[in-house]
Amino acid sequence: MSHLSHLEQYEIRDRKLFFAGVDTTGLARQFGTPLWVLSEDLVREKCRRYVGSFARLGVPATVAYAGKAFLTTGFCGLLKNEGMGLDVCSGGELATARAAGFPMDRVIFHGNNKTAEEIEQALDAGVARFVVDNLHELRLLNDLAGRAHRRQAVFFRVTPGVNTHTHSFVQTGHLDTKFGFGIENGAAEDAIRLTASLPNIRLVGLHCHIGSQLFDLSCFRAAVDIVLGFQNRLREFFPAHDWELDLGGGLGIRYTSEDFPPPIELYVETLVQAVRARTTALGLPMPALWIEPGRSVVAPAGLTLYTVGAVKPIPGIRTYVAVDGSMADHPRTALYGAVYSAVLANKADRHPVGTFAVAGKACESGDMIIHQALLADPEPGDLLAVFCTGAYHYSMSSNYNRLRRPAVVGLSGGEARLLVRRETYEDLLRHDLDPYA
Repeated sequence: MSHLSHLEQYEIRDRKLFFAGVDTTGLARQFGTPLWVLSEDLVREKCRRYVGSFARLGVPATVAYAGKAFLTTGFCGLLKNEGMGLDVCSGGELATARAAGFPMDRVIFHGNNKTAEEIEQALDAGVARFVVDNLHELRLLNDLAGRAHRRQAVFFRVTPGVNTHTHSFVQTGHLDTKFGFGIENGAAEDAIRLTASLPNIRLVGLHCHIGSQLFDLSCFRAAVDIVLGFQNRLREFFPAHDWELDLGGGLGIRYTSEDFPPPIELYVETLVQAVRARTTALGLPMPALWIEPGRSVVAPAGLTLYTVGAVKPIPGIRTYVAVDGSMADHPRTALYGAVYSAVLANKADRHPVGTFAVAGKACESGDMIIHQALLADPEPGDLLAVFCTGAYHYSMSSNYNRLRRPAVVGLSGGEARLLVRRETYEDLLRHDLDPYA
């Protein structure tokens, strides 16, 4: 079916949808719905394409997966085995990595408002790099690193003032943002000069992240030019050799057949060529690179399975198809107006008969899974598969309306295994206290 031709690792057998070689209707019977499903095989493929692209270009690089997209202890093990680094942005993400035995020399610690507790936790863990975001953090880190008898390696996050064509909520490289030090307004230069008086801070390079779900590679080239030009003006504050540059993440994916992101290999090649050209022009040595892909690694590897409940036609307007999930497990449509593709997994061979509004079960009019889904004729009891939900679904989920979070099932070599068990009502009540009992 043409509206699903952009998807990876799916096929139709015996009228049913198979994903990563596994019958999705069988997964629903075995594990229940709603259900998050993750192809571990496809994640491995994406990791290898990233790591291999840098290796073929002969550039030392750390591909630090952005844990905010999806992170569990089991998933950390997969990343570790694929030679990936890890970008964490909270004490909880760091605790997950430590529990999984992830190598701390491959971990980079982000966050625009790191608490003293989180900084101490990261210093104790021995993370490779801090990404410093503001002067308060810089001074606090210097103090706490001194108490820990460490001289901490850091990146400074700078905002290059690059405007990107993406949702305003995920634009991060322009001047008006909560993240980083502005280059244009002098904040970045002031912060870098301050490091000379901070004995427990070792500045190893700059970091920038200009946004997410990006398709236009010229934005990345522009950011490289601006950041390296700025670094060159203040080169006395950086290592003469063995310095580093972190270009963040942001590569988009094909949520629908109308999305056309560049392939991973072209993205990496563009970054490397831009850095090589600019450093050569400025007389700078080629830095070791870090990048932080998240969505492009895990989003295409995920799908969500729902059971169809009520089907409610409103003549002359639309037909609503209600499912047993909600914005609690599928937040991006309500948050960003994100668009997804779907198919009735038990009728996967049937061509769409029309457009349907797929609604969640939360008490919100805005609780929509897909506003306009091309589907075969849906009926109560059908199984709906929503594609490309591997990123920012599990990680952004909630218990709104006291709904239980679904299970996460990993698929590897045609076999299914639990990565996260389904929440129970006991889980929901575990932290409640009743002073009136």
